[in-house]
Amino acid sequence: MNSPLITSLQNQRVKDAAKLRDRRQREKQGRFLIDGVRELDRALDAGLLPADVFVCPDLCTSDEARRLFARVTQLCPQAVSEVTAEVFEKLAFGERLEGIVASVPTPTKPLDALQLPDDAIVCVLENVEKPGNLGAILRSADAAGIAAVIAADDQTDLFNPNAVRASLGTIFSMPTAVADAATTLAWLRERRFSMWAARVGSGPTYTDVDYRGPTAIILGSEADGLSARFWADDIRPIHLPMLGRADSLNVSVAAAIMFYEALRQRSRQSD
Repeated sequence: MNSPLITSLQNQRVKDAAKLRDRRQREKQGRFLIDGVRELDRALDAGLLPADVFVCPDLCTSDEARRLFARVTQLCPQAVSEVTAEVFEKLAFGERLEGIVASVPTPTKPLDALQLPDDAIVCVLENVEKPGNLGAILRSADAAGIAAVIAADDQTDLFNPNAVRASLGTIFSMPTAVADAATTLAWLRERRFSMWAARVGSGPTYTDVDYRGPTAIILGSEADGLSARFWADDIRPIHLPMLGRADSLNVSVAAAIMFYEALRQRSRQSD
């Protein structure tokens, strides 16, 4: 590497990258942060090339971190800079310091770019604001074979660094798209998706629904559920039984339960 070691917290590239914790800065710069070896490795597998990679060699103690260091140095040597531990701590977040943080151009995610099978199951999210829940939904969707996850509003932030981490990097292999609610619904109707909206205590239980054709599972915010935009005659309610005092499950748990019921039905169909 020919670039000098970055030792100053006032380095402009470091300051710009640190700002990417804030969504407004991510939108302004057109970049997002990837903090973690597994997550960055999966981003590279998906063809995303970082604009900046900050590496603290003293923290790259695992074999995986050292292999990733070599990989990014080979793929995009001009983007890689070594930094001191103090500088690295300004860029990293949480307690998992693995020695590599990258700033990556945010990919565009239009609905029309999705390429889905005829009998696809998609997950539609509205106002899922907690990045940990969003990442967990992406991880479950990947595991259960969901064809795509669609953010149908301007609040669900797919590339929040904590959502990327909670997804374990599956956000880079899971097809995703971003659109407003009206555009999303028009897209689903044009393709004749059956639409099932999770609502507390309303409609049939999740096991009484047929998921074997093109199906959209629609989930709302943790606090308020789905807005009135997702009330329509062709959007049918569905619920999970709640036998205790709580009236709802965490949205990522509810998503995983419905995803795996869909997988169970489709597995039986193929037997």
